[in-house]
Amino acid sequence: MQSAQSNLSELGNGSGQPMVSDSQRWQQLENQLDGMQRQLDQLKEGASDPNQLNLVVFEGYKDRLMAAFVIATGAAACGMDVRMFFTFWATPALRKEGIRESNKSLVERAFGWMLPSSANKTKLSQMDFGGLGRVMMQREMNRKNVCDLEGLIETAAELDVNIQVCEMSMQLMGIRRSELIDYPNLDYCGVATFVGQAAHANTTMFI
Repeated sequence: MQSAQSNLSELGNGSGQPMVSDSQRWQQLENQLDGMQRQLDQLKEGASDPNQLNLVVFEGYKDRLMAAFVIATGAAACGMDVRMFFTFWATPALRKEGIRESNKSLVERAFGWMLPSSANKTKLSQMDFGGLGRVMMQREMNRKNVCDLEGLIETAAELDVNIQVCEMSMQLMGIRRSELIDYPNLDYCGVATFVGQAAHANTTMFI
């Protein structure tokens, strides 16, 4: 009789499975929830951030730099986290007017002579006409209350737009950190760092 009762207690509701207590069921439920939370965290880590915008600024022409900063400031004004990665020909546009380091090689000095000395000295990609096109465009911008490139850079700083400068481009062109503009959110990084950031961004643009 006792043996029969023991066998019955080991069986569930006729299913042949041992009976599970409430505490065991609760523990199983907690384990399942923990597993689901871990999976959710992994998905979040691998997912792109729709609130992040990366801009690769490659060209050093005034109109293309303005386009980059118009997009950056517009996105930042909408609450997005914006990073601008300046590389190659866009890098000299971040130099301060009249600030030059003396300890440079002949090639580095040649880059300094041939490239724009500041954002204000950049040329137009179309219809520059030896500087005449720039004068005409600046006059129209003043007449129509359109912000110029230097004003856009100031606005970007106010909106916490991050500027990252390619260290390889600086080294190649002989540009020193002391020669760059005073910008509150300016940093230096390599391509690997930027690619890692871009992998988590929903949008990356090349200008």
